[in-house]
Amino acid sequence: MALSVREIHKMYEGKPLLRGVSFDVAEGETVCLLGPSGSGKSTLLRIITGLEAAESGQVFWDGADLADVPVHQRHFGLMFQDYALFPHRRVAENVAFGLRMQNLPKHEINQRVNEALERVNMGGFANRRVTDLSGGEQQRVALARALAPRPRMLMLDEPLGALDRALREQLGQFLRELLHETQIPAIYVTHDQEEAFAIADRLVLLNEGKVEQDGAPDQVYNHPVSVWAARFLGLTNVLPGKVVSRQPMRVRTALGDFSPSEADSTEPVGSEVSLLFRPKGVQLATESGEGNTLTGVVDDTTFRGESYRVSLRCADHSVFQFYLPDPPPMHARVTLALDPENVLVLK
Repeated sequence: MALSVREIHKMYEGKPLLRGVSFDVAEGETVCLLGPSGSGKSTLLRIITGLEAAESGQVFWDGADLADVPVHQRHFGLMFQDYALFPHRRVAENVAFGLRMQNLPKHEINQRVNEALERVNMGGFANRRVTDLSGGEQQRVALARALAPRPRMLMLDEPLGALDRALREQLGQFLRELLHETQIPAIYVTHDQEEAFAIADRLVLLNEGKVEQDGAPDQVYNHPVSVWAARFLGLTNVLPGKVVSRQPMRVRTALGDFSPSEADSTEPVGSEVSLLFRPKGVQLATESGEGNTLTGVVDDTTFRGESYRVSLRCADHSVFQFYLPDPPPMHARVTLALDPENVLVLK
């Protein structure tokens, strides 16, 4: 592993902010720290870079403890949401800032500045004023400045947060391609799930200062480990229940019994669990069945491009949202059949 973070604890205003956070970053891997505001993402990044101290815990690079290594000797490239560019300096001068701090020869500084600007497709902008650039162009200059010293790792704190949605998507794809091309390991902080899924090789999901889940984006999305993780990822079709049978596994709820896909779940009979109904892969049923069906009244339908999002209000007044190719009539009473693979058990 290139970077190892072990049992980081941090207090803020007398309260725990980070509570035993541990994770690794491999060579060439982009890891996203994903979580809501206040979950400790940016503070954790500052601790790793050496800008802030933890109460306890360790940060290692290739097995060497970084506790006594100052910020400028860790060789980490930093990029923040506000870019922190110098408005009174031109593009080339901004990119050269970190290189001058290293006291490199002038010809090498010029070479690295040109290389970094070419890498981010800003080769013709060296003499432009920073204040004359668009938000997306400023983002690329900030990235070039982080790349110019040839860091062994990149730290990116909400780097696309100040941009509009279309530009975030465009530059997010560019950034992912660049990170894969350079093979520089990176930690990317964001609260935006779509952005994280687009850029990350692995997600570290933070909830109230603890690692809630760690895994590849598809694994985290397809198999959330908790109700909190599911809801944070936008999977809100959650229904409480109790395990009433193991073979086959059945969960009893206020809306009937369901057979989830996770038949190998370790939850014993009598356990209180929650079920997650995936919003896709459902079908209209002609009548209510005995298992994996939901009956309710159509509250709302919204066109979503390739499908319709249907809000279904059930007998217990809970509302679930599903995607169907065609919208049922408003206020109609319908039954939806759920594939067992789209019914998951959550803790």
